[in-house]
Amino acid sequence: MGYTEVDTLAINTIRVLAADATAHANSGHPGAPMGMAPVAHVLFNKFMKFNPKNPKWLNRDRFVLSNGHGCMLQYALLHLYGYAVSIDDLKAFRTVDSITPGHPEAHDTPGVEVTTGPLGQGISNAVGLAMAQAHTGAVFNKPGFDLVDNYTYCFLGDGCLMEGVSSEACSLAGHLQLGNLIAIWDDNHITIDGDTNQAFTEDVLKRYESYGWHTVTVEDGDNDLAGIEAAIKKAQEVKDKPTLIQLKTIIGYGSKQQGTHGVHGSPLKADDIKQLKEKFGFNPEQSFVVPQEVYDLCNKASSAGAAAEEEWNKLFAKYAEQYKAEHDDLVRRLKGDLPEGWEKALPLYTPADSAVASRKLSEIVINKIFDVIPELVGGSADLTGSNLTRWKGAIDFQPPATGLGTYAGRYIRFGVREHGMGAILNGLAAYGTIIPYGGTFLNFVSYAAGAVRLSALSQIRAIWVATHDSIGLGEDGPTHQPIETLAHFRATPNCMVWRPADGNETSAAYYVALTSKHTPSIIALSRQNLPQLEGSTIEKAIKGGYVLHEQEGADVTLISTGSEVSIVVDAVKELAEKHNIKARVVSLPCWEVFDAQSKEYRLSVLPDGIPSLSVEPMSTLGWERYAHEQFGLNRFGASGAYKDVYKKFEFTPEGISKRAVATINFWKDVPNIRSPINRAFEQLI
Repeated sequence: MGYTEVDTLAINTIRVLAADATAHANSGHPGAPMGMAPVAHVLFNKFMKFNPKNPKWLNRDRFVLSNGHGCMLQYALLHLYGYAVSIDDLKAFRTVDSITPGHPEAHDTPGVEVTTGPLGQGISNAVGLAMAQAHTGAVFNKPGFDLVDNYTYCFLGDGCLMEGVSSEACSLAGHLQLGNLIAIWDDNHITIDGDTNQAFTEDVLKRYESYGWHTVTVEDGDNDLAGIEAAIKKAQEVKDKPTLIQLKTIIGYGSKQQGTHGVHGSPLKADDIKQLKEKFGFNPEQSFVVPQEVYDLCNKASSAGAAAEEEWNKLFAKYAEQYKAEHDDLVRRLKGDLPEGWEKALPLYTPADSAVASRKLSEIVINKIFDVIPELVGGSADLTGSNLTRWKGAIDFQPPATGLGTYAGRYIRFGVREHGMGAILNGLAAYGTIIPYGGTFLNFVSYAAGAVRLSALSQIRAIWVATHDSIGLGEDGPTHQPIETLAHFRATPNCMVWRPADGNETSAAYYVALTSKHTPSIIALSRQNLPQLEGSTIEKAIKGGYVLHEQEGADVTLISTGSEVSIVVDAVKELAEKHNIKARVVSLPCWEVFDAQSKEYRLSVLPDGIPSLSVEPMSTLGWERYAHEQFGLNRFGASGAYKDVYKKFEFTPEGISKRAVATINFWKDVPNIRSPINRAFEQLI
C-alpha cells in the first residue's frame, strides 16, 4: 500500500490544474476537484481498469462524476492518464467549442461515460451502468471466459444525495444487489448556500443501509491514502451489495478559503493561487504545469490498462472459436447495429383488421421483436398491466438470490420511480450493449423530464413507452390526462415524440426509434381502441408526417396525430355530406422526424394555397409551425367515460367540421395563402 512523494505530487498537480483552469476561464468550481484529488488519484492509479487509447473497450471500469460541476477533476485525470485531452484543452476549459465544457458531456470528451451536471443524475446513470454490466455478464460470460466483469465507480456530493432522483435509483440498486457499483461520497459539509447544517442533517449512511447498501467511512479523505485504498478494497469484496464510501474531505483543500462555500463555485483569487502553488512546491509564475514524474506515474497505470485490454482481446478471440454466435452478437451490439432483417418482424395492418388501442399495438410490436433484438431490455414503473410492456415468457432482471428472476432476464421492475427509471435508461444505453425502454403514463414522463433532457443532450437511444396519452384515458381525469406534456418534449431538441394513429404508424414509430442510434424517443399510446386507417403505411409514417387522404380541389387541410386522426377522417365525410366541403387529411405522428425531411417534401404534405387546421386535444403551443388554425385544449381535461370527455370538448366529427368551416371562412379572402412551412429562413437544428 506504499505511497511516495510522487503520489503526493500527482494529487497536488490535480489541485493546481483545477485552480489554474478555473482561474483562466474566470469561471468554474475548484473546490470539489481540490478536495477529491486524493481519492481520484488512488482510484485511477490503483484500481481503475482502462485504456486511454481505446476509451470504448467493453470491459473497462466505468467512472461517473455525478457532482459534474467538479469536472476539472475529471478533465485533469483524463489528461494525466493519456486520453485525447491535451493541456491546450485544459486551457480552453469552459470556452465555446472546446472538449472541456462546463459540465462533462459524453459525446464531446473521450473518457467521459455519461453527461452529468444536473445533480443526482450521474449516480442514477451509474446504477444503470452497473445493471448493464450485470446483465451483459450474465448473458455472455461462460466458464473460463469472464468477458464482462468491470466495476462502476461514481463520485457524488451532498447535492446528489439530496436530489430525489438519486434516492429512487439507489433504492432500486440496493434491491438489485449490485455489488459491482461503488459510490464515493465527498462529505465536505458544503453546498452553494453554505454549511449543510442549514438543510441536510439526515444520517445518510443509515438511509443507504436501509436501501440494502454496504457502507464504509474514511475519516481523513485529505491525507489517508492507505485508508482510501482499504475502503475501496473492502467495497470490492462485498459482492451482493452496492457500496457507499463516506469520504470526509475539506472542500478546496490548500486554498485560503478551504472548508467554506466561497471555494465551491468561484475561481481562486490570484494571491490564493500563488500561496497554493508555493505550498505544494510549484512555481507560482507558471500555469498548467505537470511534472514529468507525474506523467510517468500515470502512464504506468495506463500501460497496465492497455496490457489488460490486450489480454482481454486474446480471451475474446478464443471465445470466438468456442462461442461464435455469442461473439458475433456481442460485436454487433457494440457497433450499435441491429440484427439483419429484424424489421421483417414488425406487424403490418390493413383497414380490414380490427380496431386496437395503440398501447396494445405497442405490446404486439414488443412481442414480435423481442426475440430478434436480444439487446432490447426494459420494463415499467409499476404499470406493467397498463403499459403492456412485458412480452410473453419474459424473465425478470433480478438478483438470482431473490428467486424472482436472473441477471440475464430482460424485463426490469423499476417500481414507482419514473425519474430514477429515466436516468437508469441513460446509464443502460451508455454501457454499449443494450437498447433500453421504460414504460409509464405519458403524463408521468414529466416526472422524469430532467433525465429525458439528458438523453437528448447525450444523444442516447432510449425509448419511452408512454401510454394513456390523452383525455382519451377518460375516468382517471385531469390529474392523469396530459395537456402540456407533448409540447414540452416536442420543444426538447433531439427528442422524437411519436403519437401513432394506428398499427402501421406504431410499427413505424418503433422502426425509427430503434434505428436512430443517437436520439431518444417517446412513443405516446392510447388507452382506447383505434381503427386501422386507409392510406397508412410504415413507409409513409417513417417520414414523420404524410398525406393520409388526398383530395383534388380541397378547401382545407386537416392535420392530426394519434387517436384523433380517425375522428378527423370521419369529419371529412361530415364536411362533404353536410357542408359540401372537400378536405384532405395529414397525419403528423412525429414532428422531429417530419422537420428533418426536405422542404420540398414538407410542402407536398402541407402545400401553399390552402388553409389548414390542426386537431389534437392538448396544448396548441407549437402547432402554428404546421397549421394556420389550431383546435386543441389549453385547459385541463375532465373525468368521465372517454367518449363523454371527447364530446364535452367537441373532439367529434361535428366539432371538427364546425372549426374547419370557420377556418375556411376566415381565410377565404386571403390571396396566395402561404403554407406555415414557408418561412423567411429555416430554423437552426
